[in-house]
Amino acid sequence: MQLGQPSRTALATAYARAYHQIASEPRIFTDPLAVRIAGITPEQLADLETSTSQEDDTDMRRRRRLFLAARARFAEDTVADAVAAGSRQVVILGAGLDTFAYRNPHPEVRVFEVDHPDTQEWKRQRLDAADIALPAALTFAPVDFESQTLAAGLAAAGFDRSRPAVFIWLGVVMYLTRDTILDTLRFVAGQTPPVRLVFDYLYPASAALPGEVDQRTARADRVAAIGEPWLSFFTADEIANVLRETGFSQVDDRDAPNLIAGYLGITPRPVATVPPHVLCAIRTA
Repeated sequence: MQLGQPSRTALATAYARAYHQIASEPRIFTDPLAVRIAGITPEQLADLETSTSQEDDTDMRRRRRLFLAARARFAEDTVADAVAAGSRQVVILGAGLDTFAYRNPHPEVRVFEVDHPDTQEWKRQRLDAADIALPAALTFAPVDFESQTLAAGLAAAGFDRSRPAVFIWLGVVMYLTRDTILDTLRFVAGQTPPVRLVFDYLYPASAALPGEVDQRTARADRVAAIGEPWLSFFTADEIANVLRETGFSQVDDRDAPNLIAGYLGITPRPVATVPPHVLCAIRTA
């Protein structure tokens, strides 16, 4: 992201999540605040979808939008499981315009939103403009992942390292250096167990299928042009090894087609691309 500016990719994700609420497509994830926090009308969302669909083919944009919806549902399902097992702390790393804390169905659970200070200030303005109240169980923890430690930011916010927690880290890993990713994984794994972590990741460009190379390069160029380049990539085997080495004992890894198909109750659709993945890593002892 550009210094002093909110994350452009966070806004794009918010628009996609909002459009999913009004689009004529199977509903995977319901978010009654998505359109409000996006800050534009349903008509403007539809116009934006039409005007930007020229960057990718329409079917790819739809599949990407369904994956964003499915990964959000996967994350919130994981939170529900963690709460049922006794966790009372949720940390959302790189929260962007995520709305979980403002419709949290678990009143006994404290939510910590971690994000870059500029993005967090922008979000506060969005919340105020949308007349979305700040819940008492929410705490903001401003942290620049590349120049500040997560430990210091959460400690200042009152996060309790001695109690179980679930961490949500969506749409962030690919924008960070590998060293920063490993430091974050070690920090999360060091939480008093049980601890759960949900995040998504991209395969390296070398794994791209022949028909995907140009499309993948074009998308990478677009995010780099707005100051948010992709920096880190993993294969499923590689990230599983990294997670084991950092202390996690269980990994549930899903690729986008299977995740989406599971929520829709259909057979996964073959795709001519290497899809994004989302996983839940658990440390129980």
